[in-house]
Amino acid sequence: MPVLGKLVGDKMSVRADQAGRAGVAVAGRGLYRPGAAPALADSSRTCAASGCRSAWSLPWKNRTRPVFEGNWGCSARCLESLVRTAVRREAGESGPAEADVPHRHRVPLGLVLLAQGWITHPQLQAALAAQRASGRGRIGEWLTQSCGLEEERIARGLGVQWSCPVLGTERFSPAAMALVMPKRFVAEFGMVPLRVAGSTLLYMAFENRMNAPAALAVEQMTRLSVECGLLPASQFEAARAAILAAEGIPVHMKLVADADALSTAIVKVLESRQPIATRLVRVQQYFWLRLWNETGATQGIARLPSSPEDIEDHVFMIGRDSSTAGNRA
Repeated sequence: MPVLGKLVGDKMSVRADQAGRAGVAVAGRGLYRPGAAPALADSSRTCAASGCRSAWSLPWKNRTRPVFEGNWGCSARCLESLVRTAVRREAGESGPAEADVPHRHRVPLGLVLLAQGWITHPQLQAALAAQRASGRGRIGEWLTQSCGLEEERIARGLGVQWSCPVLGTERFSPAAMALVMPKRFVAEFGMVPLRVAGSTLLYMAFENRMNAPAALAVEQMTRLSVECGLLPASQFEAARAAILAAEGIPVHMKLVADADALSTAIVKVLESRQPIATRLVRVQQYFWLRLWNETGATQGIARLPSSPEDIEDHVFMIGRDSSTAGNRA
């Protein structure tokens, strides 16, 4: 069973309530899915903005673009109404303070390893003493350095601690996995997409702890079920470096002042790029907008992109530090 179901727990019912109030469907395994599934543009579309009465009086309007989360707006005003609804939906989700799974009383890793018989009590005491003396590092690192414990055993102990599997890098393709999400998320949230199984399941690896909200956001964007697990440290670092070195989807970073400015910025992007499909999800402090700009790009819309061509990502942050505005990542 995907580990997100265990990690997110009761939070799903809250998201379902939020989705219901926002008029958003809750589908699949009960996970909150933002917006309708993007579909190829339809020339017979009607304006999806609530209360719009002008669409039918404008028969010359191109109804194929821009499309926002499966919906078309007949004017900038209607498009902004759709975007504002989506921004309110995402802004109601968890923030940076909930970057990790809600606190649980987990058994310390050293005790897990001791209970499994993989280390002795003197080895644990020696590693703890070395950690205290240095004032840095994780206990797993000190057990490896001072006791020679294999990092695979550390990963298995973490798997017991977090109740998740230990994954491997077989069939890992950096070129394909670099298209899953912006590289900034790989670097900042410490998660690495590994592979897709059966066209429906995405394996996501972490080094030493889960980040359920970030993994859930990737699940919402890709429409793939995300199975989270751990990788031994050296394998994780090698996989992360390979993804960061591979070609990814173009990413445009932008800092905005508040939710209203965010909505305005998204509308400008939609009017400028005229995409045929889009999705918007929140990844902790980031708002991630993915655009499919041409028909050929939608061939991967229900799974992962097959190439970076005609797809682009826009990542927005709400704040007032202009030093990061306009950056690309």
